[in-house]
Amino acid sequence: MTTDVSTAGRHPRAGRVVLLVGLGLIAVAALLLVLTGNTGIRYSADHDGTVPMWSRWIPALAGIALIRLIPPAPDPRWPDPVAPYREAAPLLLAGIAFAAVMPLLGGEPAYTVVKLALLLGVPLVVFLAARRRPPRWQPGPAPADAAHRWGPALPVAVWLVLSYATPLAVPASDWGRTVTPVELAATLLVAFAVNALLEEVFYRRWLQTRWESLLGRWPAIVLASLVWAAWHVAIQGSGRPAVDLASVIVNQGVAGLFLGYLWSRYRRMWPLLVVHGAVNAMPVLLGL
Repeated sequence: MTTDVSTAGRHPRAGRVVLLVGLGLIAVAALLLVLTGNTGIRYSADHDGTVPMWSRWIPALAGIALIRLIPPAPDPRWPDPVAPYREAAPLLLAGIAFAAVMPLLGGEPAYTVVKLALLLGVPLVVFLAARRRPPRWQPGPAPADAAHRWGPALPVAVWLVLSYATPLAVPASDWGRTVTPVELAATLLVAFAVNALLEEVFYRRWLQTRWESLLGRWPAIVLASLVWAAWHVAIQGSGRPAVDLASVIVNQGVAGLFLGYLWSRYRRMWPLLVVHGAVNAMPVLLGL
């Protein structure tokens, strides 16, 4: 009888601790916002507009429920017990460092420079070092069957409809009408590359996958989601550390559960890029 490594992980007890602590943080964050009357969360770094925190949960939870319809992808695999740590630990430290350093920076171009250094530069060094110390851990391949190739279309489509075509939708932005078409296209493309593409590759494809092999599926999803959420304090904070951290946990943290589950079950990048790209671009596109 084989063990479902992607579900149980190599260290199931540690995985259970991470899972319980992570979900507890989300619950405590939501309770804090309710008790302090700060249930309106910012949905953009470009302005102070807010939406009810529960309006961001419904699309994510509906998407998670639909993802359950498709069987899981093959388990991650490794040739030795040391290799996952050699990559997982430095990547986690890079993600934590990014969240810690961002609030100390003064804005662009420092944000982008530090982001590229920690979320791209550090992984490249880690992977290069790993190649020189075989055997090297390798994640399982993406399934080739049609269910895994196109299955993400349903949860992604439902998430898009709930997020942008129902009363749950965030307000449209008029920023796109204040710039030229060339400026608009260039801004959206750069934002997609630096935000959606880089973040999903780092937090889901690289960080989450490696911790899945050690802790299990859901502990790794929760861990990567919270680390990803934490850095948003720097761009969506209001100067109240506890409230700001709670806000990003119940917003990006919950969205990260949906994104992480998409990656874990399908091992496809396009659903993550569609969802993350829509979060950044749809308010602008709807306002045109």
